[in-house]
Amino acid sequence: MRAPAIKKMIIPLLFAGLLLSGLLATVGLGLHWYFTGRKPTQPIAYSHNLHLETVGLECDHCHQYADRSPRAGIPPADVCMECHDSTAVDKPGIKMLKSFWEKKEPVPWLKVHIQPGHVYFTHKRHIKAGVECAYCHGQVKAMTTARKVRSLEMGWCVTCHREKNAATDCLTCHK
Repeated sequence: MRAPAIKKMIIPLLFAGLLLSGLLATVGLGLHWYFTGRKPTQPIAYSHNLHLETVGLECDHCHQYADRSPRAGIPPADVCMECHDSTAVDKPGIKMLKSFWEKKEPVPWLKVHIQPGHVYFTHKRHIKAGVECAYCHGQVKAMTTARKVRSLEMGWCVTCHREKNAATDCLTCHK
């Protein structure tokens, strides 16, 4: 008697298994996109392409702490106002920038690259090792809006460290 009861349950169990697999795959792909294709909407439209290619600024003009600190730093409005106190002042984004600057408030830029709290990453060490910004951040010079183009997950980093004969000990990157 047990065999017919089990046969009746096989189809619903297989269907439930397929449904669960599909759900897990969808969640996994969504998380993968979030962590690799992240492109947040910034409070002020900022074109890296315009500032780097057309104007000729370098990454470290705005991200002034990258070569001497763990964080590259998000530029304060003062840096932007070096030019924008007299350039493109009639554009809505520049008016908004000036408003933050006059109130002495930071522009609430949204981070594009977010590392988990247990990961220790320092731009300084990577720059001193000769790693170009584009290696991790992609061709930002060609981007209108900055977006995450590399996963920056542990496997990606470990592969890079191995290729460059850098330390792969856990304590190199983990607190």
